[in-house]
Amino acid sequence: MRASAPAKINLGLVVGPRRDDGKHELLTVYQRVGLADRIDVDPAERLTVEGFPQDTLVRSALEQLAAAAGVEPAWRVRIEKRIPVAAGLGGGSSDAATALRLANTTLDAAELHDVAARIGSDVPFFLREGPQLGSADGTVLEPLDLPQDYWVVLLSPRDARKESTAAAYAAFDERNGAAGWDERRDALRTLIETARRPRDLAQLPPNDLATSPHAATLRDLGAFHADVSGAGPTVYGLFHHRALAERARKQLRRLGATWLTAPAWYG
Repeated sequence: MRASAPAKINLGLVVGPRRDDGKHELLTVYQRVGLADRIDVDPAERLTVEGFPQDTLVRSALEQLAAAAGVEPAWRVRIEKRIPVAAGLGGGSSDAATALRLANTTLDAAELHDVAARIGSDVPFFLREGPQLGSADGTVLEPLDLPQDYWVVLLSPRDARKESTAAAYAAFDERNGAAGWDERRDALRTLIETARRPRDLAQLPPNDLATSPHAATLRDLGAFHADVSGAGPTVYGLFHHRALAERARKQLRRLGATWLTAPAWYG
């Protein structure tokens, strides 16, 4: 059993007040891209995870899957990493969701969603097809009909200092970032309901959690929209034409690691 585990970008991330459970209300557009890890899952005598020593999410996901299914966690997993770690691209969440999907033989879709949601807010998205609108803490999902015919340049800046997601939310609270939540949430919903062409995505609101001067650099290089993905530090730019995206990527290599990719529908 083998599958790709694609990265995601957040096309808009609007964050609201802290909830009673300690998480924040949010509204975000999840979009897969072609950059992907590779996951192999095979039956085994016990649970082992190879290829990525830092993994915790895949192991936790399969332990919780086994508990929910009433079986022993008995799989051998191999992770081939291509997505940069702690980059705002959801690599660990995608790996966990892909392992769940490959290993599951018992739970229905709703039960598997519940397991995924206990692992992390991004994990349920990777069990779905196509772009999704994430609300509540990110685990309530609605399918979206959004344009997919554009190119994506990813930049992992060499000079960026990665803050934890918890630190990004704490900074958001300190600056009273939730002010105007209702208006910003409704504006994002209105935009995505009417977006039919790639250029419509140029009006997406900026990420509430993280900013980067490299987003302006990507726009200067021809991106019709650029922003930070998730809590960062990866920055993405959307381009109408591959040739322009390739030129931008070449010029960005001096700033860090880069990838040229495109929207992806599923793993």
